[in-house]
Amino acid sequence: MLEIHDFLRYSRPMSLAEVGTTGQLKLKEAKVLVIGAGGLGSPILTYLAASGIGHLGVIDFDRVEVHNLHRQILFTESDIGQYKVACAAKRIQQLNPHLVFYPYQERLTATNSEAIFSSFNYIVDGTDNFETRYLVNDICVKLNKTLIYGTILGFQGQLAVFNHKGSKHLRAIFPEPPNPKDVPNCSLHGVLGTFPGIIGTMMAQETIKVILDLHPLHNQLLLIDTLHWNIQAVNF
Repeated sequence: MLEIHDFLRYSRPMSLAEVGTTGQLKLKEAKVLVIGAGGLGSPILTYLAASGIGHLGVIDFDRVEVHNLHRQILFTESDIGQYKVACAAKRIQQLNPHLVFYPYQERLTATNSEAIFSSFNYIVDGTDNFETRYLVNDICVKLNKTLIYGTILGFQGQLAVFNHKGSKHLRAIFPEPPNPKDVPNCSLHGVLGTFPGIIGTMMAQETIKVILDLHPLHNQLLLIDTLHWNIQAVNF
């Protein structure tokens, strides 16, 4: 149930007819797992925590490096060398001490993914490689978990919701992952610090829309070009 601090903290979203007290309670009861605490994971975790998600988890095995700081806004210079999950847990609890936070300081694998995913209702993929993306997709399909999916490269981003209320999943668009040698990445091709924030915030927004049943993307892949501000929805 909602408590006094919920009404004080979330008075603005609860003033929306589409949210109200019923919607805010849905957010409080939701269990969301974010894959990755990097460029996408930072804004996803920050906005989901601030929005009142009651049970929030993150899995990441990496440590903070200096080149992360221009885009991974959960971290500061004093965090360099520390595990991202530990730093994220500290920041998220400072932002919202009323939620339950589940830190998984490990690499996501075929061995541990089912056990971890089973505790959550919604999975948000903030990873940066196709091997993990397809693993996340396949486990969500197997366990019937809704997947909020996003990618970035250069100035181009993608956003979709998979396996939600009968909708299709990643392999319906791209049946097999590309060869890793053929896939460019941010390490080699670069990324502006603001861009993960844009796509990550959109992913957080879509997660909230899924929880509140506010017409989330359904069998659509959103293509976002932030260089020319072209946005296209592709049906699949």
